Amino acid sequence: MPSRLTGHDLVRLKNSVVADFNDSNWRELGALTNALDEVERHPRLLRSLSWGDDDYDGLALTFLRRFIGPNDENLSVVLDYVNTKCTSTGDDVSSEQTQGRKIVFSPNLFQIPNEPLEHDLVSVMMPFDMEFSATYEAIKGACSHAGLRCLRADDIWDHSTVMQDVFSLIFRSFVVVCDFSSKNANVLYEAGIAHTLGRHVVPMTQSEGDVPFDLRHHRFLTYLNNDEGRAKLTDELAKRLSTLVMKSPPSPWL
Repeated sequence: MPSRLTGHDLVRLKNSVVADFNDSNWRELGALTNALDEVERHPRLLRSLSWGDDDYDGLALTFLRRFIGPNDENLSVVLDYVNTKCTSTGDDVSSEQTQGRKIVFSPNLFQIPNEPLEHDLVSVMMPFDMEFSATYEAIKGACSHAGLRCLRADDIWDHSTVMQDVFSLIFRSFVVVCDFSSKNANVLYEAGIAHTLGRHVVPMTQSEGDVPFDLRHHRFLTYLNNDEGRAKLTDELAKRLSTLVMKSPPSPWL
């Protein structure tokens, strides 16, 4: 979470609030930041929200700045609250962004987690096989070099079904590493979930032929499953992860 909020970040935060806040949200956030009286006494904020007036955007921006404080002292309070209450993100933050239509959807197979996106979390999708244990260690090394941490679904047990844990892990992750080696069907499915959720996906494989045709136009890492090959993988993956962190830092309120 950043210690200071840039003007661009503030505008993106405002867009999320404008899309999702109701009058109760404004009152609650005002109470949390000791500004409830200002919200209730202001002649325009809640009225503009109710009537969809043109000045609502500007008022939302002004009040968010007031809530956060002149020295960003309430930044964490505001971001935590917006993360809990908002489903919109203002700007799309998936990799290689293009401007266009945004969609909001509700899956009927999975429960949407309450936890926010974790800015330092990389999830690893690979076959649950001892053959890939050394590869997973190489990936963990790459994440450590990039200042990140990583998990696989078998590292956690929060739900009664494995796929709910997988979905929750992908949902919380900033980057999803997918090892397509051996054409594992589960990894293909999980890559589709990650792409749909707009996560950064880093494909990798021991054999180019294992990468599905529909994904072969994306750049992917190849590696040899031996000590030298995995050491090279750690180095190349660390560089890619560092680039993603510097190029596309995620919105702090996701």
